[in-house]
Amino acid sequence: MSLLQWSKRWLITVLILLIYLLGCSLTLSVDRLGHHTEESNLSIHLVRLIINPVMLALEQNHHQLTSPEVQENVRSLAEEQGIQLSYVGLDGTILFSSDPSSQGEHIHLASALHYDLNHAGHANYGEDVVDMAFPVLHASDGIQIGNAIFTIPKAMVTVQPSSTLPYLVAGISIIIALILGILLLTMHRKIHKRLLSPVHILQHHAESILKGQYDKPIHYKHTDEVGELYAMFDLMRTEIKYLSEQRTKQEQAQKELITNISHDIKTPITTVKAYIEAILEGMCADKETLMEYMRIMQTHTDKTAQLVEDLLLHALQELGQISVEPREVYSGPTFEAMLGSFGHAVRLKGLTYETPESVPNVLIRMDTTRLEQVLANLISNALKHTHRGDTIRVHTELRADQFIVTITDTGQGIRAQDMPFVFERYFRGQSSPVSRHVQEGTGLGLSICKNIVEAHGGRISFSSKEGQGTSFQFSLPVC
Repeated sequence: MSLLQWSKRWLITVLILLIYLLGCSLTLSVDRLGHHTEESNLSIHLVRLIINPVMLALEQNHHQLTSPEVQENVRSLAEEQGIQLSYVGLDGTILFSSDPSSQGEHIHLASALHYDLNHAGHANYGEDVVDMAFPVLHASDGIQIGNAIFTIPKAMVTVQPSSTLPYLVAGISIIIALILGILLLTMHRKIHKRLLSPVHILQHHAESILKGQYDKPIHYKHTDEVGELYAMFDLMRTEIKYLSEQRTKQEQAQKELITNISHDIKTPITTVKAYIEAILEGMCADKETLMEYMRIMQTHTDKTAQLVEDLLLHALQELGQISVEPREVYSGPTFEAMLGSFGHAVRLKGLTYETPESVPNVLIRMDTTRLEQVLANLISNALKHTHRGDTIRVHTELRADQFIVTITDTGQGIRAQDMPFVFERYFRGQSSPVSRHVQEGTGLGLSICKNIVEAHGGRISFSSKEGQGTSFQFSLPVC
């Protein structure tokens, strides 16, 4: 059932109940006019107001009722109130009375005591007085010690009915019914205006989002529950818009990645092919020229293999399946061998390559192949940001059960606006006027490094200052 249908049915039901309320009020008024009796107008509140002073004096002085002065005081209070009092013990003996002659007599408690005003009125039906009994309690422990029987003129405790009261009640009931009806109609209008209409508007916004239209803001002018719903819905729209933009950017980046890798792979393959054709055509006159051709082909083949490896790791990273198989090895000989293998490539570029004189020899659980890829990517990244004459320095140390490797270069550094995105996939930075070759590569290397290091339980970070160089650091837990 829709909210609109529910509100209509609710309104009809309440209106029917109001009509019943009005009918019941009129019926009650007519019934009160036709069945009014004198006993029904006796007021227990008036009784209590009249007897309270006498009851107070009796409870305070019950242990001294044998004293003539106390008896006279109580009789005077009863006479002032216009009533008569008989104080009866629990055995039915009259211990004190406004009529001294009745003191000492015995009464039948079951028939003489009337604690209920209506029963007392019926018992004294047709008489001008009513005999009303009240228990007398001990002041200290609250135990009943007797009963006080008051003989009170009915005229003193009878509430005279007003002939206009039933009509007044009926009039008030009609006014209340009208007010409730107006309130219900106002509530129905408010529900439609403040709840149903906003929900319909929100439905249109949801349909727009389903169609991919995320740019239209969602506003609501009231700060109530519906306003909070609108605010959350607009936050959801903003988040969906952001995710859609990110997905579009990622798809575009993937397309660019495929294009770049295709171009990067095509270039070395074309070069290798050209040199193979030259060899086949007999253009190598001597062994030295042949070896030079072979070295060039090897360089381009290594570059192609690295691109294919990056592409494979990227695909595995997308699937969350980069294979890391750590084994316990000693860091000293392992890292010395890995760092030594990069020296020739760095020096070939005309850079100074500094490695640690000794590597801390501790037991580490690591995948040697994957960590060699991390070092290769970080050193290759440093080569892209340096020029002939710069320095690439590798430092190793132990710190708080962590084996830490730091790779520092004195190159061009990273621009401040690029730093938040360094470890994101596909990000390659922007070319600076001084270094136009910074964009070389696929933009996957540092993302892959982060994934591999974290798979080993370590962390990777960097610091850089544009124009002064960059330092990458990663840590591995020691066994």
